[in-house]
Amino acid sequence: MVTSPPPRPARPRGGLRLLLTSGAAALALAAGSVVPGNPVGPSAQEARAAGSDTSTLTVAVAQSVDSLSPFLAQRLVSTSISRLMYDFLTNYDAKDNHTIPGLATAWESSQSKLTWTYTIRSDSKWSDGQQATAEDAAWTFNTMMTDEGAATSNGSFVSNFKKVTAPSPDKLVIELKKPQATMTALDVPIVPKHIWEKVSDFSKFNNDKDFPIVGNGPFILTDYKVDSYVKLKANKDFWRGAPKFDEIVFRYYKDQDAAVAALRKGEVSFVAGSPSLTPAQAASLQGADNIKVNDAPGRRFYALAVNPGARTKAGEKFGDGHPALRDQKVRQALFMAVDRGAVVDKVFQGHAVEGEGYIPPRFGAYFWKPSAEQKFAYDPAKAGALLDEAGYRKNAAGKRTGKDGKPLDFRILCHATDPNDKAIGKYLQEWWGDLGIGLKVDCMDNVSDPWFAGEYDLAFDGWSVNPDPDFVMSIHTCAALPTKAKETAATDDFICDERYDELYAKQLAEYDPAKRADLVKQMESRLYDLGYMNVMAYPNAVEAYRTDQIESITTMPADAGNIYGQDGYWSWWSAAPAAGASGGSSGGGSSTGVLIGAGAAVVVLAGGGLLFAMRRRSTAEDRE
Repeated sequence: MVTSPPPRPARPRGGLRLLLTSGAAALALAAGSVVPGNPVGPSAQEARAAGSDTSTLTVAVAQSVDSLSPFLAQRLVSTSISRLMYDFLTNYDAKDNHTIPGLATAWESSQSKLTWTYTIRSDSKWSDGQQATAEDAAWTFNTMMTDEGAATSNGSFVSNFKKVTAPSPDKLVIELKKPQATMTALDVPIVPKHIWEKVSDFSKFNNDKDFPIVGNGPFILTDYKVDSYVKLKANKDFWRGAPKFDEIVFRYYKDQDAAVAALRKGEVSFVAGSPSLTPAQAASLQGADNIKVNDAPGRRFYALAVNPGARTKAGEKFGDGHPALRDQKVRQALFMAVDRGAVVDKVFQGHAVEGEGYIPPRFGAYFWKPSAEQKFAYDPAKAGALLDEAGYRKNAAGKRTGKDGKPLDFRILCHATDPNDKAIGKYLQEWWGDLGIGLKVDCMDNVSDPWFAGEYDLAFDGWSVNPDPDFVMSIHTCAALPTKAKETAATDDFICDERYDELYAKQLAEYDPAKRADLVKQMESRLYDLGYMNVMAYPNAVEAYRTDQIESITTMPADAGNIYGQDGYWSWWSAAPAAGASGGSSGGGSSTGVLIGAGAAVVVLAGGGLLFAMRRRSTAEDRE
């Protein structure tokens, strides 16, 4: 019987952007040009002035909610809210990411590893007063196993499940087809059966009506306005202890500079950017009165994704991705024509680490880097030679053309609210232009529609990686492809490779940590060689908050970790109001991890590191 397995080596969905100087790339320091979302209720500053007794923590986010249904949510802001609303079977300790109890207090497996039994806690209640039981968990998993809509976001976790039952209110039994190494890392929100069994179409239900929404997490969703705000109140009956703030509001800002200005004025308590602050924004806040900047290694990677040719699971082709990108030599040539060092130095200005493998160095056991012989180092000459071999040679005008005489021109999807996308897009136009390749940078508010439709050539991509790497590896399997053309699916960019799938199946069934880590690294190596995912950087988590509103808050991990986009709810659950800030609140429970803030030990990483905080892209914007 295990109540707290040994710590898992580090390895998250979820994206980021910055900018810089240098000729063509100097133009994207500002994040947008639209006025921020409509304010919701009084700001923390206004509440204090009005003498309110309610303590409110307002978080400025540069990402809109894609869905409040945990079955559909993929953007970091959405999955972060799901973690506040619903409990998971297990959680990750804020100090070092090892598995700890959640809704389940203990778990054990049969000798064959094919049957897992979880003990469900008796002190968790839904916010409508009903007891949370094993039946809720069984219903959640069974629904994902039998309904494609319900399996949209987290279906990979249950694809190997054979049968799930609840023989008693406190016992959950999961039978597997084959051993599965993720059984203590099932990142699936458990929902109340008596509420959700009334849903007729899980692919369309967004869980954004009939407030307050019934949940059993540390906060209860009380109000929501599209592209404006999400409001939650503290769950005073949460089994781990009530949050210290009475209320938390996620307020959407399309203009990141406006969000930073709101922080300066005290209109918001915390700002993370999109998801991180730009170097210029962070520098402008350093030393400002009552503001603390947290700059620490993040759990994200920032990448350039290639459309290999959109297709369904049955092989039906759709979309209009450039056919040249189906050639591995062309993809590898583009890989070699990206100066990752310049991306880190000139765009992230040192607030990131140069990209290599698919898993960020923060998760050491799974971090992989190519050998000197394998590495696609920045080498425009070799890139040009590869293009020549692929049949794309320069004409008299210096333009690459194929055998059909058509010029080699690509499109890249860019997030309009992400200054990093814009800045790096300018660099790519310069670097690839020197090779004779044209590039159109399509910056738009909604990249999801063309992405799922396969109507793009390349795209800026990024995910937050969880302590267990299964999820971000699963989105590149053939099983993640859509069932129907142009519909929402788990796939990141339509990759389907037989060798990769073989390795994925092996790592999923491998319980030995070292052997499993080796298999994951082989998957990363395969992904790298294929040239579909060019990981350019691992950005830092650069964020800031007001110390006159937040006295202390938990980072994850304890040693120089992030606040926004954690693998859990530790930051917002532990955050304590500063003295006199909106009246304060009684509640609480001890927090884990390191508290940073006024009067607490400050942990700030000022040097190079990483920088995101979401699962990114949401295909649309950002998956966690």
